[in-house]
Amino acid sequence: MQGVPEGGDLARLHATMQAVEDACNSIQMHSNPSAAEATLVSLRQSSKPYQTCRFILENSHLANAKFQAASAIRDAAIREWGFLSLEEKQSLITYCLCFILRSPASSEAYVQAKVSAVGAQLMKRGWLEFADADKEVFLAEIKRAVLGVHGSDVQYAGINFLESLPGPVWLEILLSHGRVEWLLEFYKIMQQKFSWESSWIDSPLAVSNRQLIVQLCSLTGTIFPSDDGQTQEKHLLQMLSGIIQWIDPPDVACEAVRHGKSESELLDGFRALLAIATITSRVVFDKLLKSLRPYGTLTLLSGLTCEAIKARSSASDEEETWGVEAFDILMDIWTVLLEPTELSKNTPLPVGITEAAAVFGTILEYELKAAADSAYDEDDGHEQFRAYILARDDKLCSYALIGRAAAEMTIPLLLKTFSERVTLLDQGRGRTDPTRILEEIYWLLMITGHVLADAGDGETPLVPEALQAQFSDVASATQHPVVLLSSSILRFAERCLDPEMRASFFSPRLMEAVIWFLARWAATYLMPLDSGKGYSSMLGVEGQKLHSVLPSREILMSFCGEKNEGRTVLDNIIRIAITTLIYWTGEKNLQELTCFQLLPTLVSRRNICSHLVTLESWHELANSFVSNRMLFSMAGPLQRSLADALCRSACGMSTMEAANQYVRDLMGPVTSYLVDISTKNELKDVAQKADAIFMVSCLLERLRGAARATQPRTQRAIFDMGLSVMTPLLTLLEVYKNQSAVIYILLKFVVDLVDGQVVFLEPSDTAVLFSFCVRLLQIYSSHNIGKISLGSSSSLLGEAKTEKYKDLRALLQLLTNLCSKDLVDFSSSGEVESPNVAQYFSLLSHMLEVYPEKVAQLNPDAFGHIVASLDFGIHQQDIEVVNMSLTAVSALATYHYKERCLGKEGLGLHAAGYEDADGKHKEGTLASFLRSLLLLLLFEDYSVELVGSAADALLPLIACDPVLYQRLGHELIESQTDLLLRSRLVAALQNLTSSNQLVLSLDRANRQKFRKNLHYFLTEVCGFLRTI
Repeated sequence: MQGVPEGGDLARLHATMQAVEDACNSIQMHSNPSAAEATLVSLRQSSKPYQTCRFILENSHLANAKFQAASAIRDAAIREWGFLSLEEKQSLITYCLCFILRSPASSEAYVQAKVSAVGAQLMKRGWLEFADADKEVFLAEIKRAVLGVHGSDVQYAGINFLESLPGPVWLEILLSHGRVEWLLEFYKIMQQKFSWESSWIDSPLAVSNRQLIVQLCSLTGTIFPSDDGQTQEKHLLQMLSGIIQWIDPPDVACEAVRHGKSESELLDGFRALLAIATITSRVVFDKLLKSLRPYGTLTLLSGLTCEAIKARSSASDEEETWGVEAFDILMDIWTVLLEPTELSKNTPLPVGITEAAAVFGTILEYELKAAADSAYDEDDGHEQFRAYILARDDKLCSYALIGRAAAEMTIPLLLKTFSERVTLLDQGRGRTDPTRILEEIYWLLMITGHVLADAGDGETPLVPEALQAQFSDVASATQHPVVLLSSSILRFAERCLDPEMRASFFSPRLMEAVIWFLARWAATYLMPLDSGKGYSSMLGVEGQKLHSVLPSREILMSFCGEKNEGRTVLDNIIRIAITTLIYWTGEKNLQELTCFQLLPTLVSRRNICSHLVTLESWHELANSFVSNRMLFSMAGPLQRSLADALCRSACGMSTMEAANQYVRDLMGPVTSYLVDISTKNELKDVAQKADAIFMVSCLLERLRGAARATQPRTQRAIFDMGLSVMTPLLTLLEVYKNQSAVIYILLKFVVDLVDGQVVFLEPSDTAVLFSFCVRLLQIYSSHNIGKISLGSSSSLLGEAKTEKYKDLRALLQLLTNLCSKDLVDFSSSGEVESPNVAQYFSLLSHMLEVYPEKVAQLNPDAFGHIVASLDFGIHQQDIEVVNMSLTAVSALATYHYKERCLGKEGLGLHAAGYEDADGKHKEGTLASFLRSLLLLLLFEDYSVELVGSAADALLPLIACDPVLYQRLGHELIESQTDLLLRSRLVAALQNLTSSNQLVLSLDRANRQKFRKNLHYFLTEVCGFLRTI
């Protein structure tokens, strides 16, 4: 595939090989494994690492490095399969085949097997793509090897390759002839022989031995025969019999570490359990140990976890971190075993309930103690606990899985614990410091929220299946532990509405937990839509419906429904939200939770909105939004989100007229205020004051929130809102031309307005909106065009981390939106208004020069709009438009070429060819521009003034795809029947890319040379090409 490396390439390959070898050695020696693993991951994830991997396979003396190189070939080939040419694919397979046949007697059997497996997998992947002749070549070579034509060693290698198309070849290599027994026995002998010397556990030999044992615990797949998993279970039992002595009994094993024994053996034992858990079910995992002990593996896991929790909690200094690491591994095991899968959802298993309950109880005990002990910590202290807080959500999700597995035991425990803490709070009111108890309540709210509900992640979460599956003996909501626990917390949250209680107990930090809980809980339980999904609609193994769990599901889906307590709870939640926004005005985190999580949750479903808009509390919130000055002190993004939520609730109105009137009443004062500000005579005198800037920014953020909430029912009112502020916005654009933060918000409002309105507008409204956008672009460009040049682009990567270029990104979004629908009709064959189009292309060209990497990140539709714009511009008669379009194409091609030279993706898939729905090959964007530009220059009419810009675009296009350029040149030559003209054309094409000492580079001097070459080329050939 790639030539023999020379010079610098050879040095680079040697350096890479050395790095891979060092990483392999580090892993074996257990020395800095994270850095070593990062090196190997980098190799596997690098683009087209095939030459490097071949070099390692052919030159390294370390078998493990060769194994990693073979793995990297496989990963890269599968990842890049769609981008590899047919020749490259065949070359990879040929190389693997030749490698195993060239050194069949190698002692590195597992390397041979790996390369063989890689070759076989790639052959299977590409089989349907290869021609019959190519297939015959592969099979013929394998057949000759299998028949023994090249000797017995090659014959054996050929058979191995043939067997790799099924896979069980690894069983013979790894698990036969008592190799596993020998490995386990060898470690046991070392334990006995060196038991008097504690350091032997961390010796290179012991570490390597254990690492191999851990790896053998992860074997799975076609290496085992199809016997319902019996061979695999036998293998795992054998492995477990070896590692059990490292970790059992749990208290003895952990106590030994606490008294000075190295923790490495214990941790490797946990890693082995994790490997086994990853490839088995909960039932199989638990059954394994029962052949060796009177209890199952889950009982052992429970004991180990409880001991690790104690060790983590009792760590006395920063060096005693083994408890933290042990706990993390054990929690990963629980997560793997308890994470629901599509199969496990249908068959809830009682296995491990008691063990999970014991672990959850221990977690609850020690986490509450840690929370109470941290109550008086300063923000800059107790770094270990603070670091834990940062990773809290991940840990709480793991805790929740354990809690749900034993919900019938853990939820009553949570209810009892929460009720006890609230009682203690009431009993000590006014007499004792509540700080420790409040911190415990904070933690209880967080863990309870995770146990009761899942995060939505953009979708409406359902009641967790584990909770639906349990509590089958509960007959009513008044007895259901989930309902009782939810009601207890809701009643506690309502206390913040009482001024005295609020002052006594509800700190901003506690309110953060309250609001977070309400948002998460409400998304699942508040007026849920009964989708018919869940256990009530699932079939058991007998084909019967699981009626035993139906009562629990019905209770959980209805206890806070629209016909029960839902409306009352909704009203109380709104009042709590109002309290947080008005009473705790300066608490940014609390207000963010309210505006970004709680309120969006309440307006996410229309059935809830239909109740919201009828509640006095919601109208109180809307009135506060309009008239309460306290809400104007909130940060801009919070006001945007609040406006968004209030406007979205309009979907609950009974008629479209009522919905539009609601939005007009809500946003009318905002638009009036903005109009009033923009028409004040003293605007320029006061505009630059901090309070004026803040007020304008807040008003714009509110408009933006409303625009983002555009829905069919409210589209007319929001368009009228935008229409009423168009002139004020242009005034503000002039006034705040040097205030980039204000300009950015203004532009983002226009972007959101266009984005929300584009699918609804009639032609007359479209014309109004487009005219406004063009005027906006004109004013913006008059103040900004020329301030940023392509020459300064080397510093843009750093600048992108600041706020300086956010307005340009906003404009790019606006231009993308303007390209959609019919706002700008680029499909028209007629000419369009020159000033408008010229202004559009001026901005487009400017931003493609400055931000090509942002264009590369656009989705295919948005990128397609940009490409259509440029293609339209290149073929216009307006010289200015064509010039700017060519400049933009040059910027894109230059960016792609330079990125590819650095080994990066550049335009990525946007530059790649593809097959359309009819199976026809379509050229990539840059290839299409190369073909189109050559046709324009050779056969169409254009002004000679454009040749310079065309050269600047053509050179990087050729550099990006020299193969296509050569093919197009060949096609052009073949089209000439006159031998004299053909020879002139050949010479001209050669001179175009070679005269004036031109090289394939995009520096300034080379571009100037290419301009001269192109002028000469066109003078030489256009005359006779256009007469033929």
